[in-house]
This record gives sequence, structure tokens and C-alpha cells, in this order.
Amino acid sequence: MPWHRIFIGFSLAINVVLLYSLIWGGQGLNAYRNLKEQHKVLEGRIQNLDARNLALSREIRLLQSDEKYQEKVIRNRFNFVKDNEILYIFPESKDTAKTGAGLHETKD
Repeated sequence: MPWHRIFIGFSLAINVVLLYSLIWGGQGLNAYRNLKEQHKVLEGRIQNLDARNLALSREIRLLQSDEKYQEKVIRNRFNFVKDNEILYIFPESKDTAKTGAGLHETKD
């Protein structure tokens, strides 16, 4: 009889240790939850990067094939002007930043 009690006590102790490692161990449920959260974050980043990649691919295609788009990009990004045009660039002030008026409002 005493051997049975020792065996049962030993089995219970092993089960307690295994249960502890299952929940709080390095590869337990808490670690699983943390990895699952990291996975969600990384999936979101991948989706954002895929969308950005698609937008950049479209822009590359437009820059390679559409002359009007090329002209628009050059005029906006590099402040190029056509013949007989004058470009006025005003420094941004606190008042124009609040109202939304700024550098991009020009008249032909």
C-alpha cells in the first residue's frame, strides 16, 4: 500500500509540473497568445506593404506610359513650369495652415 501512495503522489507532482509548463512555460499558452498577437500585427503590416507596393507599381506603370501623368508629376514635385507661366511659392504661415490654403493653390 505505501508504494501505491508514493506512486500516486509522484504522478500528481509530475502532472502539476506538466500543467504549469503547459500554461506558463516557454512554449505554453501565454507564449502562444503572444505569438498570435505578433502574427496579427505582422499580417497587418504585410497588408499595408502590399497595398503600398501595388500603388507604387501603378505609379511606375503610369510614369512609363502616360505622358500627361509624367508632366503632372514633374510639375508638382519639381515645380517645373511651362513657357509663359510664372510660379509663385509663398512660405506657409500659421493662418494658411489652419484654413487649408497653401502652396498648391495656383491659377493658370
